Amino acid sequence: MKLLGRRAECAHLDALFKTMRDGGSDVLLLSGEAGIGKTALLDYAVRAAADLRILRTSGVESEMDLPYAALHRLCLPLLDGVDHLPAPQAEALATVFGTRAGETPGPFLVGLGVLNLLAEAARGGPLLCAVDDAHWLDDASAQAIAFVARRLRAESILMLITSRGPIPSMRGLAEFGVEGLAPTAAGELLDSVVRWPLDDGVRAAILAEARGNPLALLELPLASPDRLAGGFGLLEATALTGRIEESFQRRISELPADSQELLLLAAAESAGDPVLIWRAAAVLGLSPEAGGACQDAELLTIGVRFAFRHPLVRSAVYHAASPDARRRVHRVLAEATSREADPDRRAWHLAQAAEKQDEAVAAELEASADRAQSRGGLAAAAAFLERAAALTPDPVRRAERELLAARDKYHAGAPEGAQILLDKVESGPPDELRSAHVRQLRGHLAFVTGGAVRAPSLLLEAARRFEGLDPVLARETYLDAIIYSLRTGRFAEGVTVTEVARAAVAAPVPSSPPRARDVLLDAFAVLYTDGHVKGVPLVRQALEGFTLEGLSVTQATRWLSLACYGAFATWDDVAWEKLSQENVRHIRETGALGMLPVAHSQRMLAHLHAGQYQAAADLLEESDAIVAAIGVDRPAYDVAAVAAWRGQDEQATELLRIAENAAAERRDGNGFTFVKYAFAVMYNGLGRFAEAREAALAAAASPTGSAFAFWALSELVEAALRCGDRAQAEQAMEQLSTTTAPSATDWGLGTEARARALLSDGAEAEAHYREAIDRLGRSRGVVDLARTHLLYGEWLRRQDRTADAQEQLSTAHTRFVQIGAEAYADRARRELAACGIAVAGPTAQKTLELTEQERQIARRARDGRSNTEIGVELFLSARTVEWHLRKVFSKLGISSRRELRTVLP
Repeated sequence: MKLLGRRAECAHLDALFKTMRDGGSDVLLLSGEAGIGKTALLDYAVRAAADLRILRTSGVESEMDLPYAALHRLCLPLLDGVDHLPAPQAEALATVFGTRAGETPGPFLVGLGVLNLLAEAARGGPLLCAVDDAHWLDDASAQAIAFVARRLRAESILMLITSRGPIPSMRGLAEFGVEGLAPTAAGELLDSVVRWPLDDGVRAAILAEARGNPLALLELPLASPDRLAGGFGLLEATALTGRIEESFQRRISELPADSQELLLLAAAESAGDPVLIWRAAAVLGLSPEAGGACQDAELLTIGVRFAFRHPLVRSAVYHAASPDARRRVHRVLAEATSREADPDRRAWHLAQAAEKQDEAVAAELEASADRAQSRGGLAAAAAFLERAAALTPDPVRRAERELLAARDKYHAGAPEGAQILLDKVESGPPDELRSAHVRQLRGHLAFVTGGAVRAPSLLLEAARRFEGLDPVLARETYLDAIIYSLRTGRFAEGVTVTEVARAAVAAPVPSSPPRARDVLLDAFAVLYTDGHVKGVPLVRQALEGFTLEGLSVTQATRWLSLACYGAFATWDDVAWEKLSQENVRHIRETGALGMLPVAHSQRMLAHLHAGQYQAAADLLEESDAIVAAIGVDRPAYDVAAVAAWRGQDEQATELLRIAENAAAERRDGNGFTFVKYAFAVMYNGLGRFAEAREAALAAAASPTGSAFAFWALSELVEAALRCGDRAQAEQAMEQLSTTTAPSATDWGLGTEARARALLSDGAEAEAHYREAIDRLGRSRGVVDLARTHLLYGEWLRRQDRTADAQEQLSTAHTRFVQIGAEAYADRARRELAACGIAVAGPTAQKTLELTEQERQIARRARDGRSNTEIGVELFLSARTVEWHLRKVFSKLGISSRRELRTVLP
């Protein structure tokens, strides 16, 4: 059955159904004002899918603080299939749906689990997912549903969503704005409900005021037909939604008192559970007859659940009731709700029923917050705690709960709300420990709200306050202060990493035996106060013994990133390789995928160091998939770095300039230093030594002792010498050796030997070159080794040892071509030409007509990953991976995964 005046909208939905029935997937967000007809279109779609499997859910305003409530209703018919998912996804869904106790899962692991759950359900035939009133979804459900919607490709799933306004987590989904009915259709709808004589002027006024809104056209004439019939007393112009709600309120007021109370009871119990509502109704002395009048008035239907005709009816009922009446029904609903089966809903009703502060209710809300947190519902936990704090009579206990709520809001990505709660904590009773916690949290908040340069000083202050109160927390906070001071680097205000390190050196002695994080703190404190000679052995000890035991996901990721930094700051590429792998693996396993782009950046640098440029590019593609799926930030310099190492001059220069500006704007000193270092690497490869020298000088000038500043010294030695500034090169050499000599690693000592060779002559230079090649050959530094062969070959050519030069230059050229270092390969080619050896330029590879996503999938399939494993990495369902692979095989003219090894680079 077509809808009046909605031919175009129905045709659009019909086209989506054809795509789904043909094996494709699609998603559409129907947006528009209240009453415009979004739910009617959704109902049309449900009728059109009568022969298909249908899953429905809707947002409920009063459930917005219950994590995964709407998602649970959507997936309820499929829960038997949860155990058939990959174990991490099954565990995540079982935990958030409360069927199994477990550690808080990452929201993106939940999203991937739902994606595969729906995809498997669709194997038996097309599947329609209908999500109504998405503007009232709880945050956790909205994020998971949006994640799934973005990843649908070829599962035979159609997802239709309705919303009154924009939803941040769903930004970018295909959207269809539902407009008002055209004048002719609006007139027909109005005439269908007005069955009495109506003055033409009044009719025109109603049509003008309704602006084609179907619900307004149905409700406004029923508000006071006697006045409309005479054409007098039209209500003053107000917001249309308000007018419709007023119309409902008038109709409600005409019902018997017991029917009005039943409506209020149903409005206060969002789940619409008839067993619970009738149990509460009995306490209030309400009989089933009270529901008859509600249904006769077409305000409510009572069946398997109590369902209001429109969300505005619920709103009209609830807001028209007096505060006393609302509290009374909430109190009765709390008494009727099982403490064992649904303690969180009971606690919420008790909170709404409270007339004054009540510690017993506050304690129940705090327990609900704990349960919400264990399911990954940090936003819900914060809401429970905030309400608990408001009901807490004791000022000290209230401040403690406000602090806990602020912490959960911070972790839930609501920094503004966290700041407001911290203001309340500070206005409460004074307490040294609580004050230190506030400073600590303000430091973390500063880093994510545009005040990153203040974060180190705030954390340093907090750490000092913790020293006499909680030594363990003091040491952890010092460690975080070091992390933030290294990140802000040259842009830090008020405190540098050296100052933080000095304070940390004097911190309380760690527990016995010291934990891995204690050793890490001591190592960095000494490294940045006493230098590499004393610091390197401690850093090495910390890296060898670093474990993730006893750490939260956030702590593990942050401190593991610092451990990676310690590895490459001390020229330990073996530990760097191990720790960067461990960081990515840990994040994948815990599902905290929002942290993966940053971990990818460290891993990407390890790939670049090892000459694995394609692997680095693959990581960036995966980061792109994460950014597209969940909208998290990523380091601005990572794409630029790959282009710079490849020597792609124009592209890399543009990307590096963008990254440089972004780092300066965000006060990311470490990122800024890296960009300058990347410029130096690229310019040295291109033979633009004056520009390389300028960039290396800027990188090496970092006052915080950035690892990238250490690396830049090696570039500065080469660039300064080529510019004729030997004094500057010697000074850079001296600075470089203060970090490389104590490292005692092949990478560090090999880099130093190469720099000394550049500054030496005769046999001494040759000895240094050979030492560098020997040492770098044992390291993971494939690019540094190739560059050493190039420099050695250039030196040999200047010594007129052409045959020896050809050997070194050929080795360098071959390796540069293999890894894709275009600029350095060109430089080696020019040197070989000067030796009389002609080397052909790069030949264009046959272009594979694959999309970017098809290339990502094909490479992973080539490397032996299963469809499920590829789906986990790229946030796709296994069925979508299967569909893409069929297209890949067709385009490449192959029929098996084995053949991918021969056709893909």
